[in-house]
Amino acid sequence: MMDPHANPSVSECMQHALRQGLARVDAQILLLNALARPVHDRAWLLAHDTELLTEVQQHNWDHALQRRLQGEPVAYITGRKDFFGLTLNVDARVLDPRPDTEILVEWALELLPLGQPARVLDLGTGCGALALALQHERPAAQVTAVDASADALAVASANAQRLNLPVQCVLGHWMDAVTGPFELIVSNPPYVAEGDPHLAALTHEPLSALTSGADGLDDIRQIIAQAPSRLAPGGWLLLEHGWNQAADVQELLRTTGFVQIQSRRDLGGIERCTGAMMPD
Repeated sequence: MMDPHANPSVSECMQHALRQGLARVDAQILLLNALARPVHDRAWLLAHDTELLTEVQQHNWDHALQRRLQGEPVAYITGRKDFFGLTLNVDARVLDPRPDTEILVEWALELLPLGQPARVLDLGTGCGALALALQHERPAAQVTAVDASADALAVASANAQRLNLPVQCVLGHWMDAVTGPFELIVSNPPYVAEGDPHLAALTHEPLSALTSGADGLDDIRQIIAQAPSRLAPGGWLLLEHGWNQAADVQELLRTTGFVQIQSRRDLGGIERCTGAMMPD
């Protein structure tokens, strides 16, 4: 138990957080943020482990620690999340971008030759992670980011402006507000089934960006149904989905007329992304 009347040291803060069950990396990021230091500067914590926190720093640390212990994502507490080499501003209006989604970016980049113009559409952009990563890596591309939430689109637009990336942000439900044709469509849509027990651990994130019908596939069905009218011949559709949905998504693509259907595995070896090409 930390002495409430004495300012704790950096080391004592870390030890207390670990005893509370926090992951070490979460505790390090939150403590660095409370100290107003770069969240990547973990070596600083080791070099200054005996340094005492000021009253303001201790208040910030205590507040951040309680928020994390209540299940709030680290990104919401710090207001930032790194994704594919970019630092994005995030808050409770958007989902916390997951590292596994970078698999979708890597796959998309394989399909977008460097230096060649291409029209790219990111559906359900949230904070803009996919669209901004692709625009940053492929400056010649024309990237459009769509979201049905005006709040989410405001976050994406602000990130685009801050990063000076010319992503066009469009308010709309899936492809209703765009015409195409696009050489590539990517999406990390809601794919959690309503009533899924895992939702209990995600109460801090927007429910509308998580769930999609009884089996979690309602939005994916709609995207796949709309895609043929928006994709250029030979264009690709790439989708992130749930851990057990690859076979179902492959079948939806097959019955819609797509070819070269395949799935990619995430960092845990699970088939997390499925994509296919529109026939020429």
